[in-house]
Formats: sequence, structure tokens, C-alpha cells
Amino acid sequence: MPFSLSALRTAARQCARLAGLPLIAAASLAATAIGADAAEVKLDARPGQAAMLAGKGGRLYVRIGLEGIAAPREGGRTPVNIAIVIDRSGSMRGVKMARAKEAAIMALGRLGPDDVVSVIAYNHEIETIIPARHLTRQGELRARIHALRADGRTALHAGVSQGIREVRKYLAPERVNRVILLSDGLANVGPSTPEALGRLGREAVAEGISITTIGLGLGYNEDLMAKLAYNSDGNHAFVERADDLVKVFNQEFGDVLSVVAQDVIIEIEVTPGFAPRRVLGREARIDGRRVRLRLNQLYGGQEKYVLLELDAPAEARLGERTIARVSLSYRSMRSGERERLSRPVRIAVTDSAEKARASIDKTVMTAVTTQIANITSERAVRLRDKGKLREAKALLERNAAFLAEKARELNASALHALSKRYRADAENLSAGKWRRARKAMRARQHKLKVQQAY
Repeated sequence: MPFSLSALRTAARQCARLAGLPLIAAASLAATAIGADAAEVKLDARPGQAAMLAGKGGRLYVRIGLEGIAAPREGGRTPVNIAIVIDRSGSMRGVKMARAKEAAIMALGRLGPDDVVSVIAYNHEIETIIPARHLTRQGELRARIHALRADGRTALHAGVSQGIREVRKYLAPERVNRVILLSDGLANVGPSTPEALGRLGREAVAEGISITTIGLGLGYNEDLMAKLAYNSDGNHAFVERADDLVKVFNQEFGDVLSVVAQDVIIEIEVTPGFAPRRVLGREARIDGRRVRLRLNQLYGGQEKYVLLELDAPAEARLGERTIARVSLSYRSMRSGERERLSRPVRIAVTDSAEKARASIDKTVMTAVTTQIANITSERAVRLRDKGKLREAKALLERNAAFLAEKARELNASALHALSKRYRADAENLSAGKWRRARKAMRARQHKLKVQQAY
């Protein structure tokens, strides 16, 4: 019969007492008893190559993979605390408003009485259609959503702020706390810059609230929407056609309803002699040899990864050695307790160039290549924004060639597909195509950075 995590903890504490050990050792005993991974998350930490050439030094990469383990069906799911914030400014009239209401009503149908929901509609004014409450009397709530009408201007910052306030009413670590924003237009009332909305995202995630942003059509500010999502560890989607809204809401709620861990903290201690340079795709704090970053949540059945770039010393001695230790802590949505895992990252120092080349981990280096190409794609957008169309096109074409070469080298079909995508981007920089292409590129850049599932 398998033992539960709580039973193993209890047994570990009893063993610690019987052995005369400090109770703090019980956590270590429990980790040993249950194996290397706790029930909700698998931690994988490995270098981009298992062996490095002595006397060379240079650049190394470490991939930290966090796989969320889906909860068993009979175990139920984590309750959610959701604020749906709908733009009802004049540009949403007609089919956009109709599909937005349909998507919101579909979302309600996926929730139950243990969940908390609120619905906020905004134009130049803010209206809380449904204040935060446990989901009961769905017929009444649907009628309130159906009654929404579109007119006026767009106070996006105020609408999101009200969504955050509604979520705060039932804010709790045992719930998934999220704001879902739908907008089709430019913020033209109140704070309206990506920096201002980025600050709002940071403030939200500091409280454990993520913000998902859904941009509809070609009129919204994709920089603002992407920044708000990125800074709060939320999702971002570009929905060109209103008819696709229900599908995207369904995908978003697939993520929301599958969260298995929250307040995920990754700490990396790099071995003396090796120096951390940067984390690719995610914001991190680097303090000497220590690296620290945070994710707001992990989803069951999905993997998120973090890539650390290191400088390796040329004078590394031959043989096996640890180059870093990765520590992970998170709040389990199943037990409500804080779980901890750790992994050493080891590499061999060899005098064989052939052995070093043969040790390349294609999965790790495919991820590294993807993130480096994504950074280049962001540079191309900035060049195009400055009117440097030829330079932007040349950069995207070089990016596509780089990916095609790496696709062959690593036998990675995903890199080949991405190479074709960047070649298409290079052809879509003209004035007539740029508006749509820019939104698609910014949405893809966000998804690649955070490994968004949809």
C-alpha cells in the first residue's frame, strides 16, 4: 500500500525522536523516505553538456526543469478565486461583445460552489457586475453578464485594479488567485504605458495574484498587455477573431484549474570558480554566486524550465565536479504545506574534445537556442519600431538561418519550425502587414519565455 506524504512526515518525525536526532532532521528523513521528488513537482537540473574540455573554460548552461504532476481525478482540484475583467468600450460593440459574454458564461460553467468569482466591466467608468462571491445561482450571474452593453472609452488600468481588489476579498494561499483581462483597445483613460501596467503586475504577483491578458483584434497595445502578464507570471494571448474567444478562455481555464503548486522559489548556489551571467527568458536576482527567482504557479501535466548561463574557469581540474546546487521550495496545493527539493548539477572535466562534443544534451541546448533566438526576435521588433526595416529584416533572416543550423545539429524539429516562423516574420515587416505581425510576434515571445501551454 502506498504511503501518503503526511504519513511519511509523521513517520520521519517519530524516527528522528527515536534516534535522538533534532526534529529539524525529520524533513530530510521524509525527503529520503519519499524519494527525490515530492508528490506535486518533479525537479530536473542538468548541464547543457555532461563534459567540458579542460583548459578551455567558456560558456556553460544549466536547465532547471519543473514538471507539475497532475492531481488524480478522485482527489479533486484546487479551488479558484477569479476576477474576469471585460472591456466594454465602444470598440467592443457587436460580435466582439457577444463573444466576450459567451466566453465569460462558458467560464462560469467550469466552476463550482467552492470557487469564488467576480466580473468587472469597464469603459471610461468601472462597474462591478458581480462582486466577489462563491459561485451559486449561476442563472442570475449569467443574466447580469448578458445585460452588458458596449460604449465609451477605455480605462484599462482602473479595470484591472478593480479586478485585483475583488480577488483580494477572498485572497488565500489555498486558492488559485487570478485576474483575467479581455480588451480590444488602447488604454486612453488613466495610466496607459507598459511601464505603469508592468508595475501593477508586479504589485499583484507580490500578493500571489497572476494576471492573464487576452488581446482581441488589432487595436490593443500588445506591449502593455504582454508586460502586465509577464510581470505577474500570467498568460498572454493574441486573439485576432472574436469567434476564437471561447476556445482561448477554455484553454486559460484549463491552466487555472490544474494548478498544483504556488509561490515557487528557485535558488541556485554556483560553485566557486564558476560565475552566473544571466537567466534566459526570466527575471532573476543574481548576487555573487547566488541566483534566485520566483514563479507564481505550476500546472499539472506541464513543465516549466529555467536556463542559467554560466562562465566556466579554464583552470578546472580533470574529473567529476559539482558546478551548482539547485534548491526548490513551493506551496503544495494538495497539502497546503511548503515542500522542498534540491539537486546537484555535476559535470566532468575531460581532456578529450570528442568526449566533450559527444556529451551535449540536445534537450537542454534546444531550449537554450530557442531562448537566444527569442531575445533576437525582441531586438528585431525594437529595430522595426525605430523605422529600421532593413536592419530588422536582416536580423530575422540571420535568426532563421541560426535556427536552421541548430535544428540540423541538434536534430530538433521544433527549431526547424521556429526557423520557418522567423523567415515569415521577416516578410511581414511592411506597413500593411506589420500591425498584425507585431501582435503575433509579441504573443509568441511571451509564450516562449514562460513556456505557456497555449
